[in-house]
Amino acid sequence: MKIGVTMFATDQAIAPAELARAAEERGFHSLYLPEHTHIPTSRRTPPPTGDAELAEEYRRTLDPFVALGAAAAVTTRLRLGTGVCLVAQRDPIVTAKAAATLDHVSGGRLVLGIGYGWNREEMRNHGVEPRLRRALVREKTLAMQRLWREDEAAFSGEHVRFDASWSWPKPKQRPRPPVLLGGAAGPTLFAHIAEYGDGWMPIGGGGVSAALPALHRAVEAAGRDPSQLMLVLLGTIPEPRKLDYYASAGVTEVALRLPSAPAGVVLRVLDEHARLCERYLKP
Repeated sequence: MKIGVTMFATDQAIAPAELARAAEERGFHSLYLPEHTHIPTSRRTPPPTGDAELAEEYRRTLDPFVALGAAAAVTTRLRLGTGVCLVAQRDPIVTAKAAATLDHVSGGRLVLGIGYGWNREEMRNHGVEPRLRRALVREKTLAMQRLWREDEAAFSGEHVRFDASWSWPKPKQRPRPPVLLGGAAGPTLFAHIAEYGDGWMPIGGGGVSAALPALHRAVEAAGRDPSQLMLVLLGTIPEPRKLDYYASAGVTEVALRLPSAPAGVVLRVLDEHARLCERYLKP
């Protein structure tokens, strides 16, 4: 099992390049960054964390592709992931280009974690009707995969349409970077993973092992091998017994939570994580 880290990259936190370099030096496998383009001040949608107020970091989040590009420039082996990219709110042609470019310049190190989103006001500001977000994520991801795969790609769906087009660079990883879907266990999510995903990226690890048989059945029904799926737990707390349990359950990777804070704070926590996970890390 691999161990990575995840953090809300903001204008007030440690710079992505400094964090990436430090994580790689300590033997961590990956760095995952989330996405929010903006946070409408109305705050009608309650925080997903269950807190009364939404944390400051949500409104200050850096663009993940730009931040990961900076991380790519100062590292050589660290996997660079979105955790997660809000595909429904993005133009699929532009996002396909950004993802392919990042994979190209990093030498094939992108992991594209994607999600449906939770902030209804944010979605509506992007012209997205919340009830359609799952259908939009599906079509936009299928369209991006076609652009990555084909020299002349066209797409005609209910929500996404474009004429036969050229789009380079292609991703370094072929046929595409891994696409991991975030979200809670359920038949819709598992059907989407089975159709166009390479794995599951749930937050934390609660209930994951109990849900895996249903995911495997969905993948098998689609004619695919469930043993090839990636399972990345996002934002977990490093407890040795918990990590051992995840490893025995077949978890591919755990991305440990880091505070969105200045360098001195984050580096101390990173060192603590490294000590707790020493036997899982490779310098």
